[in-house]
Amino acid sequence: MTFDKEIDASGLACPLPIVRTRKALDGLASGQVLRMIATDPGSVPDMAAFAEMGGHTLLHSGEEGDRFVFLLKKA
Repeated sequence: MTFDKEIDASGLACPLPIVRTRKALDGLASGQVLRMIATDPGSVPDMAAFAEMGGHTLLHSGEEGDRFVFLLKKA
């Protein structure tokens, strides 16, 4: 899937992956897609909750090796 911006929050613990995601989304227009990479296992439930609370669409949540990868469509 294509995306408009990517951020890498590898090595960061909660809440920093969500903080970085929020900041990155602020720079995107509605409908654009952000790809976020994290290594913190807590980012999986955090990203789902963040998307739901913000009205964003979590298009993908998966693992690539030891990293968690998310695709989030901005509301």
